[in-house]
Amino acid sequence: MQDVIGELEKRRARARVGGGEKRIETQHAKGKLTARERMELLLDEGSFEEWDMFVEHRCADFGMADQKVPGDGVVTGWGTVNGRLVFAFSQDFTVFGGSLSESHARKICKIMDRAMQVGAPVIGLNDSGGARIQEGVDSLAGYAEVFQKNVLASGVVPQISVIMGPCAGGAVYSPAMTDFIFMVKDTSYMFVTGPDVVKTVTHEVVTQEELGGAVTHMSKSGVADLAFENDVDALAEVRRFVDFLPASNREKAPVLETPDPADRPEQSLDNLIPANANKPYDVKELITKVVDEGHFFEIQPAYAGNIVVGFARMEGHSVGIVANQPMVLAGCLDIDASKKAARFVRFCDCFNIPIVTLVDVPGFLPGTDQEFGGIIKHGAKLLFAYAEATVPKVTLITRKAYGGAYDVMASKHLRGDVNYAWPTAEIAVMGSKGAVEIIFRADLGDPAKIEARTEEYKERFANPFVAAQRGFIDEVIMPRNTRRRLCGALRMLRGKELQNPWKKHDNIPL
Repeated sequence: MQDVIGELEKRRARARVGGGEKRIETQHAKGKLTARERMELLLDEGSFEEWDMFVEHRCADFGMADQKVPGDGVVTGWGTVNGRLVFAFSQDFTVFGGSLSESHARKICKIMDRAMQVGAPVIGLNDSGGARIQEGVDSLAGYAEVFQKNVLASGVVPQISVIMGPCAGGAVYSPAMTDFIFMVKDTSYMFVTGPDVVKTVTHEVVTQEELGGAVTHMSKSGVADLAFENDVDALAEVRRFVDFLPASNREKAPVLETPDPADRPEQSLDNLIPANANKPYDVKELITKVVDEGHFFEIQPAYAGNIVVGFARMEGHSVGIVANQPMVLAGCLDIDASKKAARFVRFCDCFNIPIVTLVDVPGFLPGTDQEFGGIIKHGAKLLFAYAEATVPKVTLITRKAYGGAYDVMASKHLRGDVNYAWPTAEIAVMGSKGAVEIIFRADLGDPAKIEARTEEYKERFANPFVAAQRGFIDEVIMPRNTRRRLCGALRMLRGKELQNPWKKHDNIPL
């Protein structure tokens, strides 16, 4: 018996060393942790249960029959994060550059299947050179099978991708279909075609970092949701992030106790809105002053800054926050902001997370760039996302809510459950000056008349009370009481039940 146990321990030790000490040293020299070190940091101590440690590839071509490493370049299994079950895989760059083989893919698919069956998030730590060339179409088939699992798991369990090394070619499409993508600065990159191919085809000279680095995808493409300084920071933040999410679409997110009173007044909010309607303010100040203990986990902070999205808690319950940001483009909705917010709203709706919308929007951004880029179709994505959402929706209009953008931002007409406004709210088809110049075009030659008409329009329409008279605003509230009002509305809505008509699936304007 001892001989058998000794053999098991030898095999385990061989699997744990991956590609060998020399390649581990090379990985560390690049500022990267190994696959197993990452798993240890991601999961609670002692909770990891590894699966398929001894799986090997089955390729016999190009001398591969003599190059077999237990585990075949990916560590898979399950464990807990802050005591909650998760399934995870971590690609091992020390084994064939983390390249994906048929066996490698099957290991990933196995944990994804089980995650869907039991209802638990899937976290993928990506560090791979791509498809294993020696396996040819078998490797491509493996990728496609992983893609299929991503699609089936979408909306069933949360899927998080952490890019911790190279991710190129077809490999990028699995993370792209997951719910969130986190990257590590300077050591991770994503692109469909690398710098050499780009130079050959388009004659552009570009570095890996410029083409697909973390900063590029955070600020320019919007592909990445967050970027971190190193592997340790990334994994620590993933652990914090998971607590905002439910285990599956059958559950609600965990409730955490908070010392922050639900009825806490915030006097400073009475002075948040500037007297000059054209002067901006930072909506993040409002967010941090009304959520539990000021903690706000922002998503995509460097992309489409005219809209702010992220997670927070109210009375210990997870909520998704969507807010126009007057500091950027006056808070106008444009193509990027519409896409960013629409995807976030749909995620929250998939996973039973209530949505709090803070509105200060003068309209959709005008211009040929926006129109030629398809602002009509992209703006409709956000409208569609809010309209189909069945989770609790609480909306607060702080200042401007003009035109179609008023409708789009979780208005009462899109099944908003509770719609509040501050006394400073202006709900109208457009701003006073523009409206008067259209209605009273004949008086444009008389500045005094136009000024008088503008004041008349402001008094008549640039306030929340006309909408309140129609029932489109449930209550005009004091800014200082915003936290109490939002918490009360969300508490009232916890038992909400609403179903859309049966359909195979909708046809969102992609």
